Amino acid sequence: MGELKVSGLSIHPVKSLGAISLDSVQLDQFGLHNDRRWMVVDEAGVMRTQRQLPRMTLVQIELIGDALRLSAPGCESLNIAVNQDSERSLVKVWEDQCNAIDCGDTAALWLSQFLGESSRLVYFPDSELRQVDPDYARAGERTAFSDGFPMLLISQASLDDLNSRLDSPVTMRRFRPNLVIDGCEPYAEDGWQKIRIGGITLRIVKPCSRCVIPTIDLETGEKGAEPIKTLASYRMRENKIFFGQNVIAEGEGKIEVGMDVEILD
Repeated sequence: MGELKVSGLSIHPVKSLGAISLDSVQLDQFGLHNDRRWMVVDEAGVMRTQRQLPRMTLVQIELIGDALRLSAPGCESLNIAVNQDSERSLVKVWEDQCNAIDCGDTAALWLSQFLGESSRLVYFPDSELRQVDPDYARAGERTAFSDGFPMLLISQASLDDLNSRLDSPVTMRRFRPNLVIDGCEPYAEDGWQKIRIGGITLRIVKPCSRCVIPTIDLETGEKGAEPIKTLASYRMRENKIFFGQNVIAEGEGKIEVGMDVEILD
């Protein structure tokens, strides 16, 4: 094994919309700052994702301070500020219900017109607690609108190995990780239990089972067969396809691309 380094950092401010690559990022009580703090919901407050609306991948995100800018093909960009004093509404992310701040009718109209389905944008407030699955987390460890865990880690070597099996390589963005680690063997992360980056200890708590989202072309929003078809040929167990590891940080601090990664366990 070579020298392990952080080679990529990304956040997805709005669940299932575009990614933002970063050189450095602060870890806060929810994971990487501003990661999955917003979510698109239907009229009943239930999450919308690329699983049902692959067109969501075409919506790109910018952060201006803690405000949000949405842009998409054929649409004028829209800036959205969050008012922490706005009325809360109940929304659903998988089986969890959370109180969220509605981001207003202008954002709802913009998203509804582009996605072709009635939609609203909501924000996860600082005061809300969504406990991470207690089978894998400690009491008080929280996440916002992620599928279930604060962070996702994948090694560059794992993607390189997958791409060596594909006719057309795919980018890491297809898998939406927060942390990319370089310098290890393919799938070495499967055996890690605890790592340290800078002064921050991170627990690797659960393999990530994959859905159809990595099959969606980031440029067209269309679904295909790969890379899930190939992953299924060698990364399936118990009828699930695994690629990447879910992570929980112990404490807060700053992570930068290029930082050393130490395997503690």
